[in-house]
Amino acid sequence: MFNQAKMLMKIKKAQKELANEVIEIEAGNGAVVVRITGEQKIKKITIDSEQIDLDNIGELERWIESAVKEAITRSQQVAAEKMKPLMGGLGNLGM
Repeated sequence: MFNQAKMLMKIKKAQKELANEVIEIEAGNGAVVVRITGEQKIKKITIDSEQIDLDNIGELERWIESAVKEAITRSQQVAAEKMKPLMGGLGNLGM
């Protein structure tokens, strides 16, 4: 029972660390910056108006899409790395 409680505490700690982890991804040479947490929650999307060609909105859309996709992928990788050491202990919790 003690081991289960200890494992749950470790999992909650890892989840909290993921919530505080911020990943930053750029696209279009910094024209678009996406900040996302390890929990895959987008914190902020920044667009540098000086690097944007308003006559080519399609390019901006591609940069945003690319940055968001990469940010999600990277946040999944960070979460997997953080949780990997804990996954073996989940069997002891009956999950």
